[in-house]
Amino acid sequence: MSDVAPGSGRVVLVTGGSRGIGLAVARRLQRGGDRVAVTYKSTAPDSLVKDGGEGHPIHAVRCDVTSPEEVESAFREVETVLGPVEVLVCSAGITDDALLLRMGEDRWARVIETDLTACFRTTKRALGPMVKARSGRIVLISSVVAYLGNPGQTNYAAAKAGLVGFARSLAREVASRSVTVNVVTPGLIATDMLAALSEQRSALMTERVPLARLGDPDEVAAAVEFLSSREAAYVTGAVLAVDGGLGMGQ
Repeated sequence: MSDVAPGSGRVVLVTGGSRGIGLAVARRLQRGGDRVAVTYKSTAPDSLVKDGGEGHPIHAVRCDVTSPEEVESAFREVETVLGPVEVLVCSAGITDDALLLRMGEDRWARVIETDLTACFRTTKRALGPMVKARSGRIVLISSVVAYLGNPGQTNYAAAKAGLVGFARSLAREVASRSVTVNVVTPGLIATDMLAALSEQRSALMTERVPLARLGDPDEVAAAVEFLSSREAAYVTGAVLAVDGGLGMGQ
């Protein structure tokens, strides 16, 4: 396999790619000519199974990323239909907020399992063929909360911060095989997760952003597209913030 490059028909897998940032990433790479598969947990949106005149149709795979068996099954399906995964984007994630004094172990474990452990699981499964091919791109979607913290999100912040240490350690392990591992840290992005907040709460949060607006999912997708490109072949172990200046390089 040659060095990965957008538009070359690479096989891309985006976990949590049925909505929000994950869907924006899938759509952007699809438009570039890549063959994209996404995981979804329950029902695949109709928009995913239609070509839409934007290149190869997106292949939707049902997968609960907290289940080792379902992850294995999803990879086998993608490999059968499209081929070995050459670009992995880990975007699956949840929040389950509570102040620590009120947070039960189940709430803590659920977020850690979905946002961090599932990333370990899917990355490990994708890595073997990449190492064998001596080429690959892995991009993990973290959050500015990993650095700034947020009341009520100790579980989410711990998971998202864990992705940074995970990525940088793995980047050192696989650099000799020309596999890069990088992290994107979005800030306040206009997704369903943010839409669940009240207008007042959303406005107060937006006031903290130096660029004074919410980000668009496609702006995050553009960063992922770069990190998965041939031009980013000399970028690994990096953390790229797409947060309107909220984290200011933290």
